[in-house]
Amino acid sequence: MERGRTAPVRTCVGCRVRTAKSDLLRLVVVEGVIVPDPRGRLPGRGAHLHPDPACLELAERRRAFPRAFRLPGPLDASALRERLAARAAQQQDGRMVSDV
Repeated sequence: MERGRTAPVRTCVGCRVRTAKSDLLRLVVVEGVIVPDPRGRLPGRGAHLHPDPACLELAERRRAFPRAFRLPGPLDASALRERLAARAAQQQDGRMVSDV
């Protein structure tokens, strides 16, 4: 019997649901600002989040980002929030969104 490879699984820092890595958006911190890393190539510790404003809200409310990135103090997620909101608006309009 041949074994198929399973997809890597990561946990969303917002809702804490374990999901295939390909369904989550990788985030990294660059100079105190949380930025998306859709290609997974930026250096540094990464965290994963569903590309959904509700999961971002949960992560901020739970103060999950400083823990996930192992960094002290608050981190700026405003740019990420704007990108996720724009992506959600595009999806509601029926436009295809390939990258965040």
